[in-house]
Amino acid sequence: MMEEDKAQKQRILTLLKALKEASRDLHSNPFSFIFKNNTHFKDTIEAFLNLQAKSVAIFNTHPNLRHLSDSLSTIKTLIENLQKFKGFGLRSLIHRQITLHKISQLSNSFESEIQHYLDYVTVRDLVKTMEQGFNEEEQVKVLVEFQQRLSQGFDLDFQDLILKARVFSILEGTLIETKISKRVQEEAAMAIAGLVKFNRNVFVGLVLMSPTIKALITMASSVSIRVLCSLVSFVRSPLVDEILCNGEIPRIVRFLCCNDLSLKVAGFDCVLELGYIGRREVIEAMLEEDLIKILVDLQRREGLLNGRMDDDDFDFDSPFASCVSRFAIILLEAGEGLTSEEKREVKLKILKMVMEASQSDVEAATISAEILWGSSH
Repeated sequence: MMEEDKAQKQRILTLLKALKEASRDLHSNPFSFIFKNNTHFKDTIEAFLNLQAKSVAIFNTHPNLRHLSDSLSTIKTLIENLQKFKGFGLRSLIHRQITLHKISQLSNSFESEIQHYLDYVTVRDLVKTMEQGFNEEEQVKVLVEFQQRLSQGFDLDFQDLILKARVFSILEGTLIETKISKRVQEEAAMAIAGLVKFNRNVFVGLVLMSPTIKALITMASSVSIRVLCSLVSFVRSPLVDEILCNGEIPRIVRFLCCNDLSLKVAGFDCVLELGYIGRREVIEAMLEEDLIKILVDLQRREGLLNGRMDDDDFDFDSPFASCVSRFAIILLEAGEGLTSEEKREVKLKILKMVMEASQSDVEAATISAEILWGSSH
């Protein structure tokens, strides 16, 4: 019985999406009907009428879709009236223009009604699936569908549905619930990032006031740290300051010491983003966690120093190639959070740390040269 319900639901959604596309064509090119040889518009009319015939029985028995049936019937009547006035007399031309305009308006309205219902289904299924603890595959499916809808851009009606259903709280709860699989939590994290991009004016505040950032860092996966990095890039100083105030800098730097390469790379990207945006206090907090020593070690372990690799064998795709200078240059050259004087002071401090962390004069000279050549401060 449940499988039958799922199949019926899928048929309805497929039909609605097809009707939405047909309505968009009618709205976009209504006056194409004037041209006798416009086969595309005639095909659109035919497709719409076929879909209308299939929809009547389904919509009339579905309480939430009954109003769509009325709109469909109205558009069908207008199309039939349009086809009756094929002459080129003044009366026919005027009647066609008026009817085409009505078809365009109604099709646009009908498309919006369908989208609103599809959005309602998306939010309803997300809430139901996450709150009732469905299996992992079902949870991942609704989260991915939700992200896809968010990626289409801002929509006030969709935002209202999200806020009324308290979707952010559900996603936040998913992040901090220890019994939920990491795969589901990662999808929830990406959905939160999608919400922030969807409307930063509404959802940035919710992120800053919630345990979301701590949960992302605690999750400690490459996906969660990439989400954190994207949030830092999008929200900028307010989020960086929040990370600093909550004492999360040490944990982020420690990701560079883990065995998971993908997490290590995500951690380095996050460090670069913090260096680009952060104030002096943020930079100092990272340096106090032996960041320069860690980066020197990473660079050395990959065999990128002391001439141990020939130019022909050099791996230009290495995530940690010249990582010390990349960090230094991004905050000294492009960094937004430091004054010119602070950049000069930090530069000297980094050069000193490089000398202390290097195992030889050659190593120290190599890294220092990369920093000096790339930095004008």
